[in-house]
Amino acid sequence: MNQGMKTVIYPVRDLTAAKGLFATLLGVDPDMDEPYYVGYTVEGQHIGLDPNGHDKGMTGPVGYWHVDDIAVAVKQLTAAGAREQEAVRDVGGGRLVATLVDGDGNPIGLIQSAW
Repeated sequence: MNQGMKTVIYPVRDLTAAKGLFATLLGVDPDMDEPYYVGYTVEGQHIGLDPNGHDKGMTGPVGYWHVDDIAVAVKQLTAAGAREQEAVRDVGGGRLVATLVDGDGNPIGLIQSAW
């Protein structure tokens, strides 16, 4: 069902300050730098900064599992007891994301890439 957890997205209020902090922490410049999202890739791990994350209900970092078929993954996880928090949506380039929560309220992010 999954290809592993390869993405962690942090909600941030001050994108400029967060970019400086994460560039220092990760030791690399962002490979995506837009007003709506900043992303870094380090050794196959993607770290994202979302300035709209708090408005979407994010209270902290969310780990995203990369899956082959997000619709199937959502269906299987909800059948196993997860609750859908953010429905599947296209975030650009055919990349689909969704967020579920487990019985304890822990977020479970899912990503399906277009490739």
